[in-house]
Amino acid sequence: MDNLSTASPAGASLMTDNECRPSQADSAARWSVAAVEALFGLPFNDLLFRAQQVHREHHDANAVQLSTLLSIKTGGCPEDCGYCPQAARYHTGVENQALMSLEDVVAAAKQAREHGATRFCMGAAWRGPKQRDLDRVAEMVRAVRGLGMETCATLGMLKPGQAGQLREAGLDYYNHNIDTAEDNYANIISTRDYGDRIDTLEQVREAGLHVCCGGIVGMGESRNARAKLIAQLANMDPCPESVPINNLVQVPGTPLNGTDKLDPLEFVRTIACARITMPRAMVRLSAGRQELGDAVQVLCFMAGANSIFYGEKLLTTGNPDVENDRSLFARLGLKPLAPSV
Repeated sequence: MDNLSTASPAGASLMTDNECRPSQADSAARWSVAAVEALFGLPFNDLLFRAQQVHREHHDANAVQLSTLLSIKTGGCPEDCGYCPQAARYHTGVENQALMSLEDVVAAAKQAREHGATRFCMGAAWRGPKQRDLDRVAEMVRAVRGLGMETCATLGMLKPGQAGQLREAGLDYYNHNIDTAEDNYANIISTRDYGDRIDTLEQVREAGLHVCCGGIVGMGESRNARAKLIAQLANMDPCPESVPINNLVQVPGTPLNGTDKLDPLEFVRTIACARITMPRAMVRLSAGRQELGDAVQVLCFMAGANSIFYGEKLLTTGNPDVENDRSLFARLGLKPLAPSV
């Protein structure tokens, strides 16, 4: 499964037009870990300049896509992800709650749309959805799609046929993060393995859904592990249309609470490397924006981030509120992207 050691041609780390969808003949141009590490090692100004060039070639440099994430089923998850306050085995104060009603989800989606969000993401704390739960989520997808919003869901691992059912309901994107480098995965999660993640992503692609897949940094990993994470994402064929990069939010009661915090400039470097290696993807600032502050977020936009999670809460952790984001956008002259549905 490890396709991260694919050799890159000389100078691959300098490419600004590396495509997300390489042809069979161009497979040698895919990103090696060494090439991504070379990007990470560039002088900061050179790296941001390179990322800005790639970004402007493929995207409006002053437009940002706004997504809102709603936890439609919170807590009680049987998994042991070391970063997650929703795991039932950790004492984090997050209680197990039932799946939200259709009416409440639609009301939240309408509010998000009024605040400017164009994509509505629904997350459930499951190892994977049971069929009766999937049927209810499909109703939510149809209703949100009917509001003229893009739809995304993150429901855990999928069984054969479930991705197709979500596609038929009108789902646009399925989120399933690979979280970290393959050889670091067992240090973060033991209740499933890396191959389980890849299997679900393959089912999502086969069903014709867009893929939303990224990872979490700041979990005590090395720069080499971050390079492996970016290379794995960039070498997916095709690479994800949306790439959320999360900055670990440390929650008391989780095993990763107390981990040494990542240098904010290393987070910016990670965004820049994602942009350069995945030129056409929407690179999203996800969890941990509140901890980054305005100045670091500005650097992330310069490095090629062009999507954010927008609203007061991400599943169970805080997020900069709507007014703060609007103020920052006004100061920067950024505008929200229009919906594509």
